[in-house]
Amino acid sequence: MIHTVKAGETLSQIARNYRTPLSSIIAANPGINPNVLYIGQQIIIPGFPNPNTLPYKIDISTENRWLRLYKDDILQKQYPIAVGRMLHDTPIGNFIIINKDPNPGGPFGTMWMSLSKEHYGIHGTNDPSSIGHAVSRGCIRMHNKDVEELASIIPIGTGVFIHP
Repeated sequence: MIHTVKAGETLSQIARNYRTPLSSIIAANPGINPNVLYIGQQIIIPGFPNPNTLPYKIDISTENRWLRLYKDDILQKQYPIAVGRMLHDTPIGNFIIINKDPNPGGPFGTMWMSLSKEHYGIHGTNDPSSIGHAVSRGCIRMHNKDVEELASIIPIGTGVFIHP
């Protein structure tokens, strides 16, 4: 998987976002200076497939509050979601699914899927009435049955595009 450096990113933060040891990223990128990154720099993140090689993609609209699942660029399903509330905006950009954790408990419902941005994910909820609203701390909330279905379909490394 290739990560493109964005403004303000450090190699340590990139390693945390992908839950990958900094030493593994340095080893996968011979000659990289971990203290000097530039915008647009391409960094290999070991252990994840290139999202462009996978048939699935997730498209999320925070304004419309839907998550769309595509396979081979054909819409398969649309799900209602909840998004981040004021002061806790859902992050905008391109991410990947880096892991899945069934039954995380508490407000995360019956499934948690981490995004390649530390502290953010797509998860279920213990408050189904929140779906359709801006109420989370930035994560994407789904009905438990929907997030379980989605998790059963998509592989680790699936691309996630979040936009207004």
